[in-house]
Amino acid sequence: IQNLSYTVKKTLPFLSKLKYLDKYYSPDVDDGEILQFKNQDDVSMTEKLKEMQRFFGLQETGKADAETLAVMKKPRCGVPDLQPFILTEGNLKWPRNNITYRIVNYTPDLQKSEVDQAIQKAFSVWSKASTLTFKRLSSGVADIMISFKRGDHGDNSPFYGPNEILAHAFPPGDRDGGDIHFDEDELWTMKGRNLFLVAAHEIGHSLGLAHSNDQGALMYPTYSYIEPHLFQLPQDDINGIQTIYGKTDTPAKGPQTPNACDPHLSFDAVATLRGETIFFKGRYFWRKHPEFSVEFYFISHFWPQLSSGIQAAYENFYKDQMYFFKGNKYWVLNDFNLLPGYPQPIYRLGFPKYVKKIDAAFSDLQSGKTYFFVGDKFWRYDEIKQSMDIGYPQKIAQHFKGIGPKIDAAIYENGYIYFFKGAKVVQFDLNSSRVVPPTRRSNSFLNC
Repeated sequence: IQNLSYTVKKTLPFLSKLKYLDKYYSPDVDDGEILQFKNQDDVSMTEKLKEMQRFFGLQETGKADAETLAVMKKPRCGVPDLQPFILTEGNLKWPRNNITYRIVNYTPDLQKSEVDQAIQKAFSVWSKASTLTFKRLSSGVADIMISFKRGDHGDNSPFYGPNEILAHAFPPGDRDGGDIHFDEDELWTMKGRNLFLVAAHEIGHSLGLAHSNDQGALMYPTYSYIEPHLFQLPQDDINGIQTIYGKTDTPAKGPQTPNACDPHLSFDAVATLRGETIFFKGRYFWRKHPEFSVEFYFISHFWPQLSSGIQAAYENFYKDQMYFFKGNKYWVLNDFNLLPGYPQPIYRLGFPKYVKKIDAAFSDLQSGKTYFFVGDKFWRYDEIKQSMDIGYPQKIAQHFKGIGPKIDAAIYENGYIYFFKGAKVVQFDLNSSRVVPPTRRSNSFLNC
């Protein structure tokens, strides 16, 4: 998949790298000032690069390597990242829980009603998780003034055009306190550059939240798209807003971001993809490339048709396609594109109708066979003939001795099958038909 490439197509100019570090890791420096580094190896720049890499979970090289530059190029919020805490410095908050807002002007990219709806929905994200209430004003001065601006708009935090800083907000306080500015040079839509998602993030700042280094949090600095109707405020953000303004009578619960190095971590599905390995968990996935650090994404960021809950997946090497399984249906995608006519019921592949879900799957390029695991049995599918092999299902224990039932995921690499079972992974030698000790933790694949 071209968009799943680690290649940085355009190297950021040195000046841009300095601006990035100045803006997000030196908040006391005005936007127009540039730190006077003597060269790219300057100690100050090295330390700031390490600080940035630490925040984003990158390898702390202190160098502007390809992965660091790729993060710098991502569209993001204009608020600094310097303090990786839940709260803003000084615990700034509104002195009351009844807060007003006003939409000062509108973007021509959307209808006014669409803007109103997106902003209202963004505020409701926070009111549902806290004791806060929000009232919209049609005139006068509100606590949170919302406007669309472009370029240098007089607040020492200019915008630089599309695909850079999407918006910024000020923490609670007088004058500009709480105000939100969206970059009018962005193309605001209900899909790609989604106004609701960006607004919900910026409102978090307006209420006193800083950026979070939890990659699944709404308050993570870089922008990730998720279908708005599927959005749930993550637990990290709920904890933050309730720390400032108090808990609701009914406990609010949101999705937890999985920790790659949690010793109890298990995977929903694992698949190879053009030399990478993809590990699915809930609504997220990790992607591992042999030459780069592990990266973490929302599933919907690349495959919006799927969003969460993938139970099995495999790569069809012959067609350069990915097969995803959820319940009794399966999806076939080429790059980001869902093929016409999908999803389809899994019985179209030859499963009996009593099979309601697939536990795990992997494909063997050399034999052209794909193995499907269901409970204590497995089926074998011929990718060339596009039909199930005769004589299946068969018992897993009979052909994969030492593995047992309840397989969560499986991949085939270099003559070995890796069976993921809970927090453990078992290596199986297909040639000798035996388990290769020792059993490892599943997340050992994520360098943990």
